[in-house]
Amino acid sequence: MHTKYGRVLAVALAFAVFGAGAAFAQPFGYVTNQANNTVSVIDTATSAVVATVPVGVAPTGVAVTPGGARVYVTNLGDATISVIDAATNSVIATIPTGTGGASINITPDGAFAYVTRPNTNDVLVLALPSNTAVAVIPVGTIPIGIAITPDSAFAYVANQFSSDISVIDTATNTVIATVPAVSFPGIPAITPNGAFVYVPNSDAAGAVTVISTATNTVTATIPVAASFPIMVAITPDGAFAYVSSDGGTVPVIDTSTNTVTANVVLPAGLNGLAVVPNGTSVYVADGASNLVAVIATATNTLTGTIAVGAAPVLVAFRPPSSGPTDKDQCKKDGWKTFTNPSFRNQGQCVSYVNHLNHP
Repeated sequence: MHTKYGRVLAVALAFAVFGAGAAFAQPFGYVTNQANNTVSVIDTATSAVVATVPVGVAPTGVAVTPGGARVYVTNLGDATISVIDAATNSVIATIPTGTGGASINITPDGAFAYVTRPNTNDVLVLALPSNTAVAVIPVGTIPIGIAITPDSAFAYVANQFSSDISVIDTATNTVIATVPAVSFPGIPAITPNGAFVYVPNSDAAGAVTVISTATNTVTATIPVAASFPIMVAITPDGAFAYVSSDGGTVPVIDTSTNTVTANVVLPAGLNGLAVVPNGTSVYVADGASNLVAVIATATNTLTGTIAVGAAPVLVAFRPPSSGPTDKDQCKKDGWKTFTNPSFRNQGQCVSYVNHLNHP
């Protein structure tokens, strides 16, 4: 078994292979603690844990709906998804997934959740807010990470053991392309303009592959001088990509030049990371020391650490958005003016507003 994905999914892969409405003004971070079956809720205003939510067994993936009202957590150990009400920090639904889900991502329009299932080499699609399964999509071997374009049109799935990326057309829920030239891909990220996918190569060489979404071809390979890159997170303005690694450093990539401009040294055992919605900080899960490290993006320095649960894996915030808040904003081609998220038509814009108001 390839174990160089670091500590991100060490427990997760053991399960996988062997079978085991208005937007909130203050952003909160949600951290999956794999070893004690909880989610830590961090108030970014105070850098303190304000709630600890019991969920299923071995929580791994986490995603927040566009309005911030619901948090979806994949539990690899008992093959469920816990749905947390962000207003009360309590589980309001438990969804069976058949086999354990690793990563989860929600389409920017809020209509669907896509869940990678490493045990069965597929992606489960849930319709929201009904939480009903609507599709199962075969992909590559051991799908781990998933990223979705800002217009909700395509999902990019990182298949760790087949070392490729499956591109899913979300309109048909079929794989329309397979992109090779990645080595044990980790959890990818897509630039806010939807033009590029940044994929960490979770091997000893240490690199990030850049894929053009227009052609589904590799346009760059960036050496990051950090062993076993795990996950990429991109700032809301698209200017920088932050990479977590098992080696204890966070390389910072300038996306305009695709070069590393900084390396932030943190404790070893880094797992997932996420950028706060306003782009001022990056939160990094340190699975070895049960902490979340906070990096200031202005200086690329460590500004503090936050004690969380046992073996934190991934971190999520509500998605940054300048989208519509009223259906009237979608009319008369108003839907065309939005870019974060972007929409394919007026109906998708209206659907987004409906999901904000009825999570």
